Amino acid sequence: MNTITRGTTNVFDDLGYADAAERQTKTRLALAVNDILKSRKLKQREIAALLGVPQPKVSALKNYRLDQFSVEKLMEFLTALNQDVEIMIRPHAIATESGHISVLAVQ
Repeated sequence: MNTITRGTTNVFDDLGYADAAERQTKTRLALAVNDILKSRKLKQREIAALLGVPQPKVSALKNYRLDQFSVEKLMEFLTALNQDVEIMIRPHAIATESGHISVLAVQ
């Protein structure tokens, strides 16, 4: 009989990545960037000019190959796309646990 194990809210943590929080943050930021780009129906060369990156990096971004992008760079892309990015720091609800990073997109 198979045992079902409940995962966390971070698939990268479930897969054992040491940098799971960063990977999840990058993925959520990239999802927001890609959603905006898709809605604007821009060509890759137009996106490259708008974001100030070479076209191959646009392809990497669109395919979620995020190892060449920092969290900061992805936030810069969002501001270049006329989005506000806010960072909120607050105490974690359970004082004995480590805090976490979350990315929320407001439509």
